[in-house]
Amino acid sequence: MSAVSLFCLVFSYFALLLAVAWRTSRNATNDSFFIGNKRSNWMLVAFGMVGTTLSGVTFVSVPGAIGRDGFGYVQVILGYVLGYIAVAYILLPLYYRLKLTSIYHYLDVRLGRRSYQSGAAFFILSRTLSASARLYLVVNILQATILDSLGVPFWLTTLVILAMILLYTYEGGVQTIVWTDTLQTTGMLLGLLICAGWLLGQLGLSLPDSLAAMEAQGLTRVVTSSVDSPAYFWKQFLAGFFIVLAMTGMDQEIMQKNISVRTLRDSQKNMLLLTVILTGVLLLFMFLGGLLSLYAPTVGLAASGDKLFPAVVMQHMPAAVQLVFFIGLVSALFPSADGALTALTSTFCIDILGIQRRSDLPPAAQLRLRHRVHLGFCALFLLLVLLFKWVDNASMIGLVLKLTGYTYGPLLGLFAFGILTRRSVRDRWVPLVALAGPAICYAIDYHQKLLFGSYRLGLELLIMNGLLVFAGLCLISKPRQ
Repeated sequence: MSAVSLFCLVFSYFALLLAVAWRTSRNATNDSFFIGNKRSNWMLVAFGMVGTTLSGVTFVSVPGAIGRDGFGYVQVILGYVLGYIAVAYILLPLYYRLKLTSIYHYLDVRLGRRSYQSGAAFFILSRTLSASARLYLVVNILQATILDSLGVPFWLTTLVILAMILLYTYEGGVQTIVWTDTLQTTGMLLGLLICAGWLLGQLGLSLPDSLAAMEAQGLTRVVTSSVDSPAYFWKQFLAGFFIVLAMTGMDQEIMQKNISVRTLRDSQKNMLLLTVILTGVLLLFMFLGGLLSLYAPTVGLAASGDKLFPAVVMQHMPAAVQLVFFIGLVSALFPSADGALTALTSTFCIDILGIQRRSDLPPAAQLRLRHRVHLGFCALFLLLVLLFKWVDNASMIGLVLKLTGYTYGPLLGLFAFGILTRRSVRDRWVPLVALAGPAICYAIDYHQKLLFGSYRLGLELLIMNGLLVFAGLCLISKPRQ
């Protein structure tokens, strides 16, 4: 398929998103932007959140990793399932009982203003870095496959995509995101299913035969028995549990959509339905990765990792399937950026600027302030994506994504201390404790060979981070009065 045709496809897809945004954002207010007036349909939220939870990176990275790791990701998925149940029955009741717009307000109620602002600040840092890094990785694929051949510079591609996202999130916020995410999740799943079906046809295999072929090549291995390996079962399982607990249950972007549902019971049903759908989608991604690993040798393709899926699509799939792939890729791109932009705007306005506490600002002034913050984060995304392109180092992007995982440790420690203990803290010391946790974890990770010998740390660094912050809070705590 020509680059011009693919470009027209992306433009048409955006036009559809804009039409949905126009329809859902009429008469929007700050309340509808932040929590959708608590009128969101729980089934739509659950389905749309699949697109938010995954990303364009998942779209190419999970299938690409099968040749190296087999189906080991199943170990993490099992932890995810337990984590989503914990979010549904531990954290959501807490958020609904306090009638929160920002989940970090819980830290203000329970621990104090510095704790509250520390939690919000770590979320802003985490989500800004991770969302812009993921946006860069997918824009880079679009640039290399479509826009370089049209002579469009990278900076203009990034600017146009961010302008698109800004246009359909500017007014409606969560009220719009719930519907656009549903559309985008549909597009992503369509791309996934059709690409998998085409590969099965090319390989001449039925579903059972393809699984048998994957097993024969060792692609379906799941459990790693060596405790020294980062892929050891209990490391992966516990990491999956705490990743969901911290990066979903304590993440404003994800919880903002959950608490936009009218009742706690519906929100819990939304979380459980999300668990079922997401598990199925991730298993399908792994199955697709197995098919790609079987197909590549038959056509002499040497690509691996993140390059495998795009290489098969661009070099061997027909135009119609290429079109479907790009629908899926773009559908995975937008939710990872639009939800982040909306959540960052909400958190900065509510938690940092205190927009809902300022009686000196009439509604019109609050709306103008929210618009300026929204534009500011959009500009920040642009600068960061261009910075990543200028550095042009894949390992640096990986480091950014890993460091954002560290920044969820303080949130895990703060929320755990508030929920599991009855003690209060010396609030002015909380920012130092929150900074110390990830700093110590980074030092341990950097020197892990010296400290642990053959033992290798993996995703359990998040757990260590949360424990360090929890321990630090215990040191500065006092009996609750």
